[in-house]
Amino acid sequence: MQIWLLRLFMFCPIFLFAQKIEHTVSYRSIESESYFRFNYDNDYFAATDENYTQGYNFELVLPSLEKNPANHLFFNFDGNKTQYGLSIEHIGFTPNDYESEDIQFGDRPFAAAIMLKSFKMETHTPNKTRLSQSLSLGLIGPGAFGKEMQVGIHEITGNKVPGGWDNQIKNDVVLNYRVDFEKQLFKLENLFAFQFDASTQIGTLFTNASIGFNTQIGIMNSVFDNVKTNRKFQFYLYGQPRVSLVGYDATLQGGLLNRDSPYTISSENIERFTAQYNYGIVLKTRTLYFEYTRSAITREFKSGASAKWGGIRIGFTF
Repeated sequence: MQIWLLRLFMFCPIFLFAQKIEHTVSYRSIESESYFRFNYDNDYFAATDENYTQGYNFELVLPSLEKNPANHLFFNFDGNKTQYGLSIEHIGFTPNDYESEDIQFGDRPFAAAIMLKSFKMETHTPNKTRLSQSLSLGLIGPGAFGKEMQVGIHEITGNKVPGGWDNQIKNDVVLNYRVDFEKQLFKLENLFAFQFDASTQIGTLFTNASIGFNTQIGIMNSVFDNVKTNRKFQFYLYGQPRVSLVGYDATLQGGLLNRDSPYTISSENIERFTAQYNYGIVLKTRTLYFEYTRSAITREFKSGASAKWGGIRIGFTF
């Protein structure tokens, strides 16, 4: 079963999509060494069609992925709970007037990127801390099939067909390393939890750092507990405000190596500080995971606008 799922995952087509989906955060934890989860984002959930427009993420966690050579590049956190995984991610962005074939000066450029991500999640329950590391390798540009996917979906659904993808960020390599840290500060039984969180990533796609906190309220298990609970049903709400310091964003500024993109946002017009708020609802059984999420972010460049989107997550253990 595990071997079949791993082969299916490794050879699935490269036109799969996803955004900056934070699947390693504690409020999205799945208490199993083996699981599969599908993550889907779309700005349709927020009744908009611009900025971050759509994404998919296919996430697989297996004990056998400990043998992934990429794990040797991660430093050891000495956690007593460790999970190893792979995911395929794709990010896609469009300007407000996505129908026009002309460059939308003053708005964000069309951009899409696809990545294969190796990740490791370690929880140190005595200290109530959690460290997640990931390494992404992929491509930004037309090779990520952003145009084909969005045009196809809009044609099938009868929506306005995007016309400006020929002006998208050009092909360049994606190599990114990310680390996320969480510390549980307070927990009331299995009804309320409060965590500090921080993350940083560096690479050719994104270079930034963020701090914030996240809370959960409802009926839940805690990934920070050493004792494994047998709670069959979990249902809770979460919220996560964060602020970020932005160093580089290739979806706005173009790739680091290929500087031939027809339109990019200049460095002086990038907003160096952004704020984002994620919130949602999670339902879990012993084998199934369901989530509905919403997100909002302040403008990411000076002539831009704030953005909103939503998403669903569906997973199962095996």
